[in-house]
Amino acid sequence: MKTLPLPPWPAAELAAMSETALHQAARARVEQAWQRCREVNPGLPAPKVWFNLRGASAGQAHLGHGGLRLNPVLLNENRTAFFDEVIPHEMAHWLVFHLDNGPRLKPHGHEWKTVMRDLFGLVPSVTHRFDIKQAQSAPYRYQCDCRFHQFTPRRHSLVVNGRRYRCRHCAKTLVYRPE
Repeated sequence: MKTLPLPPWPAAELAAMSETALHQAARARVEQAWQRCREVNPGLPAPKVWFNLRGASAGQAHLGHGGLRLNPVLLNENRTAFFDEVIPHEMAHWLVFHLDNGPRLKPHGHEWKTVMRDLFGLVPSVTHRFDIKQAQSAPYRYQCDCRFHQFTPRRHSLVVNGRRYRCRHCAKTLVYRPE
């Protein structure tokens, strides 16, 4: 069963949307993708949708909580790609997980690739190529002999708990320098 991708969402319409309208449209796109998945698995439960994913990941099928987590910063900056690629990508995970033996299957294995190609009409791609600078907060400033480095809260926490980092250029230990 080979099919066409989901119908394109008008780019001009996406570009003009407020954050609230964008989130509503993303939920509508998840609904479209879910309806397509139900063509092959009529009993597939509808996923909940959250906009609380942070960091470099664009989306996540959060199977334990029963839904999809989307990165609101990356969604805002990559609207068309989210609607065309990220949401179908996560819905493919959602569908595969709900197949027989789904929890035992590889996340980007044969079944997922088949869903991406044959159900969503997309080339199965595991990673995105979005600019993640705005999505990754790095508010902790560290210094060596040659420059300043920005650390994420997670990396800063590791330093507080005793981990040490060295600069790749001058090999000096990085020292925390609050602004």
